[in-house]
Amino acid sequence: MSKVNWRGMATLFNKETRRFLKVLVQTVFTPVVMAMLYLLVFRQVLEGHIQPYPGISYTTFLVPGLVSMAMLQNAFANSSSSLIQSKMTGNLVFVLLAPLGPIEFYLAFVGAAVTRGLVVGIGVWMGAALLMPTPMIHPLWALFFGILGGVILGGLGLMAGIWADNFDRLAAFQNFVILPLSFLSGVFYSVKKLPLFWQQASTFNPFFYLIDGLRYGFLGISDADPRLSVLVCALVAFGVAALNLYWLHTGYKLRH
Repeated sequence: MSKVNWRGMATLFNKETRRFLKVLVQTVFTPVVMAMLYLLVFRQVLEGHIQPYPGISYTTFLVPGLVSMAMLQNAFANSSSSLIQSKMTGNLVFVLLAPLGPIEFYLAFVGAAVTRGLVVGIGVWMGAALLMPTPMIHPLWALFFGILGGVILGGLGLMAGIWADNFDRLAAFQNFVILPLSFLSGVFYSVKKLPLFWQQASTFNPFFYLIDGLRYGFLGISDADPRLSVLVCALVAFGVAALNLYWLHTGYKLRH
């Protein structure tokens, strides 16, 4: 087995991290502001009318959902946009010519995606804390699911960037796969409040387990057993990583 090129991986990770840090207004501040607008609007309209869990106000319930949604969407955007831009501009060849194997390529792109997701998530959490108390009952659980969510969505973003031939196909993947799975995963509601059919349908959405697990870290309450959420998310992360590594190994839609 060949040795891992740690220096090359760190260099590519540094490049991908610097890429989003150079445009903080677009990559960090904008999603944080959007999440705050969601929080303000729903707080004005629904606070006092909905109580998802006994003793938990609606806006307190909403904060972990907004944090997780912002993290997931931005982790996906980081890896997918970087790869599709490199493909469209033709400079991906310089990365492919470097002494980097599939594992280094994957870890660098996904690591940068996780970093951006965590930065945005912390920004949303801090912004919400300025408006209202935001409990963190199990911080290690919250961090674990935050990182795991970034790994899965960063991997999905890498898959989308490899698969897409242009920005239009990438936007289709995001609009018709990522956004529906995000919004229908319990961000704005508890799935226990849904009719039985939709409760059961939600259990087939892996994003539900990510968001529910992160909510458990914040509130200590969840719709699913956190151990089940760990198992499902770990399996999904493994499957996404395996497909990415196979595509990178074979050069699918990259070496032509």
